[in-house]
Amino acid sequence: MKAIHFGGGNIGRGFIGEVLNQNDFTIAFVDVNHGIIEALNEKKSYTIHLAEEGEKTIEIDNVYGINNSTHPEDVVQLFKETDLVTTAIGPKILPYIAPLIAQGIKERRAAAVSKPLDVIACENMIGGSSFLRDEVGKHLNEADMEYAEKYIGFPNAAVDRIVPAQTHEDVLSVTVEPYKEWVVDKSGLKNTDLILQGVDYVENLDPFIERKLFTVNTGHAATAYNGKYAGYQMIDEALKDEEVLQAVKRVLSETGELMVNKWQFDAAEHQQYIEKILNRFKNPYISDDISRVGRTPMRKLGYDERFIKPLREAYSRQLSIDALVATIAKALVYRDEKDEESQELSRLLAENETVDVIRQVTSLTDEDLINNILNAYNQLLKKSE
Repeated sequence: MKAIHFGGGNIGRGFIGEVLNQNDFTIAFVDVNHGIIEALNEKKSYTIHLAEEGEKTIEIDNVYGINNSTHPEDVVQLFKETDLVTTAIGPKILPYIAPLIAQGIKERRAAAVSKPLDVIACENMIGGSSFLRDEVGKHLNEADMEYAEKYIGFPNAAVDRIVPAQTHEDVLSVTVEPYKEWVVDKSGLKNTDLILQGVDYVENLDPFIERKLFTVNTGHAATAYNGKYAGYQMIDEALKDEEVLQAVKRVLSETGELMVNKWQFDAAEHQQYIEKILNRFKNPYISDDISRVGRTPMRKLGYDERFIKPLREAYSRQLSIDALVATIAKALVYRDEKDEESQELSRLLAENETVDVIRQVTSLTDEDLINNILNAYNQLLKKSE
């Protein structure tokens, strides 16, 4: 079988690539990184290192690369014979690959391919595949849309694996944590005959994707912002600080209470899930930079993102939000000179009223929530004086 995977980065190679390889796919990694693409085409394989005692390795073969900036036509042609399309490129990049996917769908239709094809966006966002479907649809005519509605699926997915910032002498080698989880909403599948081993298929993805996003992603980012505020540079180091650890635990207690209230997860089982996530963050074999986890703070403070959505929903259910508010304030004061969003956030706060920046970045309209964040932010400023 053949797969097209958009994104030759560490997550694509270290997570999606492993699962596809174990399901006997030949994988075409599509990326604009010349070095990655050249290495894939030269070696046709790479090594995954598991961050655990013994440092087990997994060899991935039957891979090659296509540079979509120089050879987009090769990607389009491959759509006629591919069995699966996946992405791991980041939510902001999805609109940029949508025209190319649309061209591939047009080519598949022109070749009268009647075999269903699924496009799965494996991104840290809610409804990633649905979002990509809508972006692709902007580049399809009516006949193409009819074809896509019949033969092209965009099932949403939740993915979870920590892939820390890293460098290797071999540009293709990648280190990942042993744990991985890939959950797909089976209701969105078109090719129901293709079931991947190592992937969980569920009738309703929403509880699982929210549990993951508001525990793993919220918890990881909360560690970064609380850790940075406390003066740390690395995630595992920050969690050795009891004050940082307790701050993160309080955040996950609030998001956990929301998950139990909203989705009826068993409270004891969810607490075990939280502890498992915290132990993953503490993994001594993974040294993850706070700068990697905390980057793009404006995106992470978005209305439907890992802090503001659980804040809104917990508040509407009259659940505790104090820890979320405190961490959101630390995200607002987070600074990284190498991160463009951090610098833009700093500029906005310097040039505008803080309350207006909070409204702009979070898109919140509830004045109580806005004022809670404002007060927490001002308290941080007073402490730093």
